[in-house]
Amino acid sequence: MNDFSAVLLAAGASRRMQGRDKLTLPLGGEPLVRRTARTLLTAGVDELVAVVAADREDVRELLMSWGGKPGDGRLRVVSNPEPEEGQMRSVTVGLAALEHPAEGILVALADQPLLTAADIRALMAAFRNRERGEVVVPTFDGQRGNPIVLAAAYREAVLAGGPNLGCRHFMERHPELVEAVPMASDHFVEDLDTPEDLERISLRLEGVSEQP
Repeated sequence: MNDFSAVLLAAGASRRMQGRDKLTLPLGGEPLVRRTARTLLTAGVDELVAVVAADREDVRELLMSWGGKPGDGRLRVVSNPEPEEGQMRSVTVGLAALEHPAEGILVALADQPLLTAADIRALMAAFRNRERGEVVVPTFDGQRGNPIVLAAAYREAVLAGGPNLGCRHFMERHPELVEAVPMASDHFVEDLDTPEDLERISLRLEGVSEQP
């Protein structure tokens, strides 16, 4: 059994970016979607499934043309034929596409460029050390963040139409399932949705020479 697998959600439409496609924006010297994938692989996930919209061949190419050997074979790209149905559709597409059993499954957003491999490893350690529950949710200063981590056994419940992991009130509705874990970094609660986010995050990345 693998230690950790991950599903990378990259089928969004960038509706709040005023005509710019955030997945392909250069952040820290490389396209955002590829930067996030590399962060997860560098952190040590054993299998990574990226979910892209079926009509986004450019995003697929960005991921699969990654040096000719993306992620040492750990990365695969699958299509969501119905991205307009919302994020949970991509979650189920990604979970269904995982091929190898794992202790935990990270469900990650493609638009969190501040996350580092060290952040992800800290999250995986928190999952291993959890006291209860099937889902670990990182928090910072009381704010819910991402990625979340699912126990492998919980994957089947989600695929069967269980609780909506993307629901804002998920933690309140299912306290028996969830352990919220305070993290040391605000990287878990920072994402890129608007041009203002892009400007702010780009400034934070300036002068950061170390790759995720």
